[in-house]
Amino acid sequence: MLPYTLVIQHAAQVLTLAGGPADRPLAGPDLHNWTIIERGYVACRGDKIVAVGPMDELDLAHITPETRLLDASGRVVMPGLVECHTHLVFGGNRAHEFERKLRGESYLDILASGGGILSTVRATRAAPEAELLANALHHLDGFLRYGVTTLEAKSGYGLDRDTELRLVRVAREAGRRQPVRVVPTFLGAHVVPPEFKEAGPRAYVDFILREVLSDLKGEAAYVDIFCEAGAFLLDVAQYFLTQAHKMGFGLKIHAEQLHDLGGCEMAAELGATSIDHCDYLTPDAAGRIARRSQGRTVAVLLPLVPLFLRQDKYAPGRAFIDQGLPVAVSTDFNPGSCPSKNLWLAMSLACLKMGFTPQEAVAAATLNAAWALGHAADCGSLEPGKRADLLLLNVGSVAEIPYWLGENPVREVIVGGELQ
Repeated sequence: MLPYTLVIQHAAQVLTLAGGPADRPLAGPDLHNWTIIERGYVACRGDKIVAVGPMDELDLAHITPETRLLDASGRVVMPGLVECHTHLVFGGNRAHEFERKLRGESYLDILASGGGILSTVRATRAAPEAELLANALHHLDGFLRYGVTTLEAKSGYGLDRDTELRLVRVAREAGRRQPVRVVPTFLGAHVVPPEFKEAGPRAYVDFILREVLSDLKGEAAYVDIFCEAGAFLLDVAQYFLTQAHKMGFGLKIHAEQLHDLGGCEMAAELGATSIDHCDYLTPDAAGRIARRSQGRTVAVLLPLVPLFLRQDKYAPGRAFIDQGLPVAVSTDFNPGSCPSKNLWLAMSLACLKMGFTPQEAVAAATLNAAWALGHAADCGSLEPGKRADLLLLNVGSVAEIPYWLGENPVREVIVGGELQ
């Protein structure tokens, strides 16, 4: 009989995220009604979860002197957080633009003046690869302390072939050098770079399709595009995603962040795994997406972005949930519109500004976020067979998680069965 290598026992609550459909993200009532075990345990063998249940069902025969025991009395145990939308690798920062925002300049005003994303592009192109890697490792260490165990890293601050490929390479190398799993996404179509200002957006995406994507096979599973005024309009975004899909890439989109251009519906029609931002997505459109995608396209909501940009418009998350659209929550960590790694704060804002319940916010930052990355088979919930990515929190119930505004509740982080 093989022994357990790790047992977390006597938890006040084990937030399993189990109990929903096996073949799609949690949506509607399922987002709230997953299984919570009172006074429970989680047992691991190596890097896998092997048993989860109430304490009176713990099989003591599997516990030996070599088993590591963690006492979770009075505390919550839950899956590691899944960050499904970050821009991890970049050079410099945009603190110098913060005062411009405070004086009232908008995100698009700053972008149009050559700042914003283009400012970070200049800094990123100039940064040595070793510096980019060091920065990424620094940020990943911060994410780990917040309890993030799987994280998406978008490129998008190179906007030329060599730098974009370097950003994906750095993201993958950063993932190898520390415990947090890193999932690269290619966002070369972030904005039009200066070199293509005269040729225009269509010429730039043709360049990406012709010169860059063939070198990304096996390096990034998804492509992304920013469908917005000042970036790529609907027709170009649809063309790019259609062609990239034919090349075998999964699809994502930044859409309906500042205007309702129809990008979310378009991308969902093409089979996008996630539609991100969605602040201007209407509830009616959300319902159409839910029905046409059969509940498989996840709306990734990013409440820290309108907070940092001092905008009043937040995605109508409650309406999305009521329409049956699966939702996830992420930070959108980046140097311009969300320089924060605090996914716990994003979960609180999802409750305060988007109408989530605490259980819905937890599901959105774990299992549904894993679906948004194509990794729900091995993370996002506490179920036998999944990777042993777990958190032990300094709170006693799920209701406390979004209640302690801005606090980091993490006491212990376990990645792949190893205490960090």
